[in-house]
Amino acid sequence: MIQPPFDIATLWTLSPGDFDNKAKLLSEWQAQNNPVYKEWIQLAKLNQLVQEEALVTGIPFLPISFFKTHDVFIGPKPSQLFESSGTTGDVVSKHWVTDLNIYASSFNKGFELCYGHPSEYCIIGLLPSYLERAHSSLVYMVNHLIKQSSHASSGFYLNEFEKLNTVLQELETKEQKTILIGVSFALMDFADAFPQQLKYTIVMETGGMKGRRTEMIKPMLHSYLKERLGTSTIHSEYGMTELLSQAYAVKEGVFRCPPWMKMLVGDEEDPGQLKKVGKGILHVIDLANIYSCAFIATEDIAEVYEDGSFSILGRADNSDRRGCSLLVV
Repeated sequence: MIQPPFDIATLWTLSPGDFDNKAKLLSEWQAQNNPVYKEWIQLAKLNQLVQEEALVTGIPFLPISFFKTHDVFIGPKPSQLFESSGTTGDVVSKHWVTDLNIYASSFNKGFELCYGHPSEYCIIGLLPSYLERAHSSLVYMVNHLIKQSSHASSGFYLNEFEKLNTVLQELETKEQKTILIGVSFALMDFADAFPQQLKYTIVMETGGMKGRRTEMIKPMLHSYLKERLGTSTIHSEYGMTELLSQAYAVKEGVFRCPPWMKMLVGDEEDPGQLKKVGKGILHVIDLANIYSCAFIATEDIAEVYEDGSFSILGRADNSDRRGCSLLVV
């Protein structure tokens, strides 16, 4: 395994002032050691030498579509593969992961920063479409959180709505803190079948209608779920197959990143013009993506705020449908 330009363990305690320096080091290292990223920079005639005053806004970002057409990794081909969801005939994204320990550290630390340790909760996964696939990074993450929860009722519920309803009622009676994390269409189906008033349960949607229900904008989706499940807010998770880190929104659809993850926005007409604040095409820096590519230009339209938080506004025109995609405004 090729040694990265810094100690990976330092990411989990990264200070804001050190982010840009590590991003610069990693971009230069990946530009030399990642064949796909290196070729993209050369063919696109991008300058991979980041100017000190520009730092992260001067880094080249790989279009996310490359994960559908190329194997993006550094060093020997990894054995672990994650794939995005899709309907029959779709070309899915593939993310080859060299070190699953990095992924586990990233999602564990990111979860703990936002919610505390998983052992504080009963964790329930309502991810039917993802459980049917063999290479889901979301299922891998939730499964590990469930194991760390150690609560007897933690687990995955495929389409067992009646059983899930019974379990939730028991947990509510015991005032047990619970996280119900689910794909949007499954949460809506459950809310329709068993409307209720949840006081001790966090409902977290991961996006993704996947053609199962009519698309609706985020505020409408959240209002729909809040009304039927009796919660004051709906939480959201922003993650994707091509990343190893997640951002969470605990209210109003405003996502916050862990310290090793940052969002920039690019102009729709000239995506290469990046800025730290404003609206545009979302560009993700995920420093945990050491052995693939840490600098990815997504197909999401977003607004990034002064404090680094962000909101998803929709999808870029003509972008491919992605199973885990967030809803279009």
